[in-house]
Amino acid sequence: MTGTNTAGAAGDQRRGPLKGVRVLELAGLGPGPYGAMLLADLGADVVRVDRAGATAPDSPEKDIVQRGRRSVAADLKTPGGRALVRRLAAAADVLIDPFRPGVTERLGIGPDACTADNPRLIYARMTGFGQDGPLAAHAGHDINYVALAGALAHIGRRGEPPTPPLNLVGDMGGGGLLLAFGVTAALVERASSGRGQVLDVAMVDGVASLMTMMFGYLQQGVVSEERGANVFDSGSHFYDVYACADGRYVAVGAIEAPFFRNLVEAIGLDPGALPRRGDRGRWAESKRILAERFLTRTRDEWCEALAGKPDLCFSPVLTMSEAPRHPHLRERGTFTEIDGVVHPSPAPRFGRTPGSVHHVATVPGEHTDEVVADWLG
Repeated sequence: MTGTNTAGAAGDQRRGPLKGVRVLELAGLGPGPYGAMLLADLGADVVRVDRAGATAPDSPEKDIVQRGRRSVAADLKTPGGRALVRRLAAAADVLIDPFRPGVTERLGIGPDACTADNPRLIYARMTGFGQDGPLAAHAGHDINYVALAGALAHIGRRGEPPTPPLNLVGDMGGGGLLLAFGVTAALVERASSGRGQVLDVAMVDGVASLMTMMFGYLQQGVVSEERGANVFDSGSHFYDVYACADGRYVAVGAIEAPFFRNLVEAIGLDPGALPRRGDRGRWAESKRILAERFLTRTRDEWCEALAGKPDLCFSPVLTMSEAPRHPHLRERGTFTEIDGVVHPSPAPRFGRTPGSVHHVATVPGEHTDEVVADWLG
């Protein structure tokens, strides 16, 4: 971390390549808020529409995925609440809809209504299964989308059930990140056409996209569908995690032969004594030799012993508490501390128009009057 920073008001400190873009976010969970956060980090003026009467969390500043926006309160079950959303959408560049297909249409704030008011509006619809298809109306969560798109079956060790990869692949990668990417692409297109459009952002589609390389490898015969039997899924000895003497772990990613040889020599083994690296039938034997060696020292002892050797593809496996304190991440400012709360810093980094974090302690409805005056005059 680069130190302790205090986030200021949006109008005072907002900066980044999306400065001047107005985003109206209908409050949701998971991928919608993360996509909105990414846009806010890069300078967009994001306003979240919270349910009127919503209870504020005990520590809103710690709900860091909600950072970077102001909040207005609206009861979408009432004509007044719906009218407010329509008025704000008419003044916005982007609207993020996190609901199941058909919900906003029934409320009278769907894409047809809002784009009739504002033809330049980019209406981004964030769902799990998409706007059409047999499962469009079904409930689901990250694990369901990752399972359906062909990713979950291949994450885990041989002989064990598939391992849910937190909610990184569906919600964050296939959902929120693809939402932000789609919105920015639509903004670029609008600059030449002058017209907005509706985005159908489905997590099943996003997860499938993230699996592009693996689908290619499968069809090339480079990988098999057997879990835990391939290079990247814990099948190989040169791409895996190893336990150390203190019960903590190190990660080895020495895919290329020269890097693997460097690593083996650095940990005190003779490369010639290991089975041939390309012999898949003896990967388990090689893994056993490496595992025994890594158990002879603690994680931090290995880090100290291998420090200053750049071509090993080796790293400690750090927890969320440890990562912000790592010297490399501290020097880069990968994490930022704001009023005692640790945030991952805005990414990617822009040389001329850097992003920033602001509005970290927003509570539902806090800025209703301010936003109405600002956006609607």
